[in-house]
Amino acid sequence: MEAGRAAARTKNTYLSAQYRRVAARRGANRAAVAIGHTILVIIYHLLKHGTTYEDFGSNYFDERDRVATLRRAVQRIEKLGYKVTVEAAA
Repeated sequence: MEAGRAAARTKNTYLSAQYRRVAARRGANRAAVAIGHTILVIIYHLLKHGTTYEDFGSNYFDERDRVATLRRAVQRIEKLGYKVTVEAAA
């Protein structure tokens, strides 16, 4: 749990992004336990396979499904009463 809370305080990491996602739905304490579990799973796989840890980055969840992320953002803006037109950046 302590490791989960420490990982949540880091900046621009996969674990801090995961903490924020879980905490928004389940609360801070359950999110800390979930991140602690994730850390244990990561350590297990590192030891089992003899590899090094490579962080996915803080925007991993946004990049994983770009279309769904865009759709959710547009829906939130439209609920506020705005009309949204989306164009790809050049």
